[in-house]
Amino acid sequence: MSVGTTPGGTTPAATTPAGTTPESERDAEFQEHEKILSPDFLSLAQITEMLAEDVDGVQQKLKKFLNFKNLHTCLKEAILLDYYVSGFLWARGMDFSVIQYSKFMTLLDMLLHNLRTLHMSLEDSIKWLGEVMAEIGPSHSQKNEEWNVFNIKQANAVIDYLKISLFQHYKLYEFLFYSTREEIVIGTEQVLEVVKPSGGLFPDPLEEGISSDIYSTFIEPPLTLDTEMKGLDQEQGPEESQSEANTSNVDPLVGFTTKDIKAVLGQVTDDILIGIQTKINEKLQIQEEAFNARIEKLKKA
Repeated sequence: MSVGTTPGGTTPAATTPAGTTPESERDAEFQEHEKILSPDFLSLAQITEMLAEDVDGVQQKLKKFLNFKNLHTCLKEAILLDYYVSGFLWARGMDFSVIQYSKFMTLLDMLLHNLRTLHMSLEDSIKWLGEVMAEIGPSHSQKNEEWNVFNIKQANAVIDYLKISLFQHYKLYEFLFYSTREEIVIGTEQVLEVVKPSGGLFPDPLEEGISSDIYSTFIEPPLTLDTEMKGLDQEQGPEESQSEANTSNVDPLVGFTTKDIKAVLGQVTDDILIGIQTKINEKLQIQEEAFNARIEKLKKA
């Protein structure tokens, strides 16, 4: 971008040959001002189009105008888009005219251009901004009033905004343009054994993914009678399953009388009750010994 700057960051003054008339001198100054105020960055039509958009719309329009296509993967494009969108929204709050929008956005772009292309330092950028604002801002000379773009209040507001936006983070923008970032890929290889698919609705869990206890408790579908019978048939041979099928039709209580069944149930009940009684007696004995020990301690105290 050519904005009438020199590598040293200064704006060349218009030279007037000796013997020229005041009218020709005025024309030379007007051409110099036209060069500085040239809306190189955004056209008036583009600015008018963005003024009708909300925040998201402004971002999408600037993304299109700047031809940024990798915002989700390129940090540089995302930072630059944020830089221009923030500046445009700030200018909207200042109620600038379309011409003022154009000059302000061009000024933002020129400052980045000087940093990126001319490697201009912070001191040189501040000096360059002062010279440019002296040209496009309010002038003490009455003959240049028609070239003024910003009044005193607006010019001070523009300088304050650039101070807290670009100049305050100048080192970061230098790092953005000058520092090369290496792409470091950190990874590790793992060999995973894929489980064989089972006959159920869900595959068996991977060993490193979930424990089998949790899987069997919460994930594995409950077994039905049909699946249990199929599992038994697979474990046993066809002859054993056939013999069990034949014996399952025979009543297991055949050959027992009512007295025999009562005797067996009574014996089982007595065994269970005796076991329970024994456990109760053991617990009572333990508690009794604990109470006796406490009583002995109290007597000694």
